[in-house]
Amino acid sequence: MNDSHHTITLRPGELTLSELRAVWAEHLPLSLAPEAWEPVKASCALVEKITAKGDPAYGINTGFGILAKAHIPNDRLEALQRNLILSHAVGTGELIADNVVRLIVLTKIGSLARGYSGVRPLIIETLIALYNAGIMPAIPSQGSVGASGDLAPLAHMTLAMLGVGPVRYKGELMDAKQALGAAGIEPVTLAAKEGLALINGTQVSTALALHGLFMAERLLEAGMVAGSLSVDAARGSDAPFDARIHAVRGQPGQIAAAGIYRELVKGSAIRASHLVGDERVQDPYSLRCQPQVMGAAMDLIANAGRTLLIESNAVTDNPLLFPEDGAIISGGNFHAEPVAFAADTLALAIAEIGALSERRIALLIDANLSGLPAFLVKEPGLNSGFMIAHVTAAALASENKSLAHPASVDSLPTSANQEDHVSMATFAARRLHQMAHNTSVIVGIELLAAAQGIEFHRPLRSSEHLEHVHAQLRARVAPYDADRFFAPDIEAARLMVVHGELSASCKELFTVLHP
Repeated sequence: MNDSHHTITLRPGELTLSELRAVWAEHLPLSLAPEAWEPVKASCALVEKITAKGDPAYGINTGFGILAKAHIPNDRLEALQRNLILSHAVGTGELIADNVVRLIVLTKIGSLARGYSGVRPLIIETLIALYNAGIMPAIPSQGSVGASGDLAPLAHMTLAMLGVGPVRYKGELMDAKQALGAAGIEPVTLAAKEGLALINGTQVSTALALHGLFMAERLLEAGMVAGSLSVDAARGSDAPFDARIHAVRGQPGQIAAAGIYRELVKGSAIRASHLVGDERVQDPYSLRCQPQVMGAAMDLIANAGRTLLIESNAVTDNPLLFPEDGAIISGGNFHAEPVAFAADTLALAIAEIGALSERRIALLIDANLSGLPAFLVKEPGLNSGFMIAHVTAAALASENKSLAHPASVDSLPTSANQEDHVSMATFAARRLHQMAHNTSVIVGIELLAAAQGIEFHRPLRSSEHLEHVHAQLRARVAPYDADRFFAPDIEAARLMVVHGELSASCKELFTVLHP
């Protein structure tokens, strides 16, 4: 895929994480590489050959799931595919955000264009046209168990191609037929195998997990920056970041994280001011063990990224066609267990980033531990300062503990026990958004608290990197000199976290996170 001249050229099977991040962040025009069309035509020709011969083939001229023994005559195959979409569009809940829908459509196009699904070029052309026109299928976020693929949400995606149901177009929710007409796109009539190819697959759970992945990357960066600022605010030591400590353990994420922390705090005058004569021997773990915890989170995030990249390029519908020898084979690539595992590990990382940040907030507001004014405010007692902001952080950290329970260990049989083990990947991935929101608030509160702590050490200054972050924050939020309506400050800091602004001036330190 190439985004030169702001146009994405999709080469099936070759998506990279950086390209997926770009689609998540921005709506860019999309085209399919010319060489991709021949495999699509070959698998489509195989479907036509099978239907012409009339022998039963699952998903082409049979019923679905437990009804696979029902043979469907050729003159009813179009009705079969349409009925499949209409009956499976049973999702509920909030609609999936447009940037995640873009990932769903992109990865579905990429999967179909690998040439193993048997759809006509028209189907891929229509999906590309919808994407380029900015017509986002209205996909409810609930209703999939992650096997046989994301049936219900992908059925809602497919409805848009038929001109049925709601879509989002130019910021408005409207009827799909109206939106297609406005964009000059003809609704499609599905042919044999096409409906099943469109709704069978892991694209929804994968896209939701990618959203969680990209948010986790931003939270990791922000948590490391805020944590470094807290080290100076608490007059902590940078000795625990010494490269020799981490080299003898050998954990790659820990080694990388320690290097980032060293760079973030390098040159701090606050640190230099207590190198001699400080009676404290060791800092609390929330300061001292940051490389160990955040490095472990970094490794989890990287591993999840590798799994999700493979899945983003994968063919996950069923059955699959192999035109080279005419084989049509039923399997189970729609089972989203790899995605569920990846999402569950991302949940652990997101929860721990927030949990460690909450502990540093608790440290900073405790005058006995930090040496700073109680609750980081002048005249404590008259002012409550950060007292209840910490309660909010604690509440969200605790909520994340419950949300981090692995979804993948759950399974509930469906389809009359034909689908007797499922992945729950879609929920595993969907809950990452709420967890990321919770952690972004926690890290935002820490950012405010650490910036407040830094100011009690003036005229001493922190490092160049951290002073830049401090200045960015103060351009949006004034120092907390006395009690005031605090929620807007927290929201401003949260937005800095989720937009990646805390690491914007030192992106080169975090290149290890963005393969």
